[in-house]
Amino acid sequence: MGNEQNQRLKEMALEIFEAGLDAVDPAQAVERAIAVDEQSLTFRAPDGTAVTFRRADFDHVVIVGAGKAGANMCGAAEAALGDLVAGGVVVTKYDHLGGRTSGPVEVLEAGHPVPDEPGRRGAQRVLDLVTPLTERTVLLSLISGGGSALLPLPAEGLSLPDKMQITSLLLAAGATIEEMNAVRKHLSAIKGGRLARAAWPAAVVSLILSDVVGDNLATIASGPTVADPTTFADALAVIDKYGLRGQTSSSVVERLQQGTAGNREETPKPGDPGLARSHNLLIGTNATCLDACERKARELGLSTVILSSTIEGETADVARSHAAIACKVRATGKPAAPPACIISGGETTVTLLSSTPPRLHASTPGKGGRNQEFALAAALAIEGEDKMALFSAGTDGTDGPTDAAGAIAFGDTTARAAALDLDAADFLSRHDSYNFFAPMEDLVMTGPTGTNVMDVRLIIVL
Repeated sequence: MGNEQNQRLKEMALEIFEAGLDAVDPAQAVERAIAVDEQSLTFRAPDGTAVTFRRADFDHVVIVGAGKAGANMCGAAEAALGDLVAGGVVVTKYDHLGGRTSGPVEVLEAGHPVPDEPGRRGAQRVLDLVTPLTERTVLLSLISGGGSALLPLPAEGLSLPDKMQITSLLLAAGATIEEMNAVRKHLSAIKGGRLARAAWPAAVVSLILSDVVGDNLATIASGPTVADPTTFADALAVIDKYGLRGQTSSSVVERLQQGTAGNREETPKPGDPGLARSHNLLIGTNATCLDACERKARELGLSTVILSSTIEGETADVARSHAAIACKVRATGKPAAPPACIISGGETTVTLLSSTPPRLHASTPGKGGRNQEFALAAALAIEGEDKMALFSAGTDGTDGPTDAAGAIAFGDTTARAAALDLDAADFLSRHDSYNFFAPMEDLVMTGPTGTNVMDVRLIIVL
């Protein structure tokens, strides 16, 4: 396969991906969601759901939030609300300020995916800010992906190292986001609806960008303003499922056991009066992104199919199934005839340590993320195929603990790698996808995008 053909495939994939990113720009989503006039303040979701406040019924708006899109969302909210804003605190990931320098709301940086001390301090600032609010305040909560790690306020009796440890263990074990957040909510003083309950009697409006499969509001950022359907027993079951009782802090296990026995206060449940004035509006999703990708692919002359925006599972397995679809497109013209673009979204999982119980200080086998691993597994599965590419990238622009958003694989990827003395199967076995694709110049490098609605995968067959 020639470099010219690979370059054409790569350019098409990037153009399609960038169209998807534009559709979920967080600043534009927030701008569309807020309307202010002399009589009222309205917050509106794309599905038409709206919350309106008479200007006579409140004095000001306080802004809080957490997530990778926090800075961009905050800037748009400040611009839309103007003099109504009476301050606030938003926590975002390091290097995700997006050029922000100042404003009435303080935007802090903290660690993700493993929480850190700046995140704990930021979460405490948020809780301290909302606790004294009155019914004359509208609290605007800006929530996006990454919020769980960025608001790490330990519950009574727990320390930040306790939460850092269990987060690392669950990540290494391949726990799903729902499982991780069930645990996080029951170890937190702010998640699982506790933020909204602390703000009572203020009215709370949350504008939310979804980074979870199925767009479950209680799961996104561990639902700080949403009633929590999970229980202490659910959280303890997650710990046991992955065999972590002997690995994690005794304080974590004791808290979950006490809660299961009814000796700790549960997270707010549906119908809790402390959440009666909390309104949650979904303003951006993976499906929105995929729809825009499809429109761009059609503009480029490709026939299209969106498989799903809710694909989960072990990354390498998902990659092999996508590779099989690519080969079916080539062989049969189904589910779309070439030239074609098959699109999917969601969030897969890379299980780093599956045969032995994970240890907090175990060395990571390699460097990469789920999108780069997808591309590496796909490269092996489409070896020797012509006029074909498989692309995977995270909409936040950072795949795992790397500076890449993802990677792209071609039918000649493994052959080109072999010429550089790189064994694709060996790199995959060590989860070292970043160091495989870097010398191939096939990493997807966008930098932090300021948004986060999970991942986009593209199959392009010419």
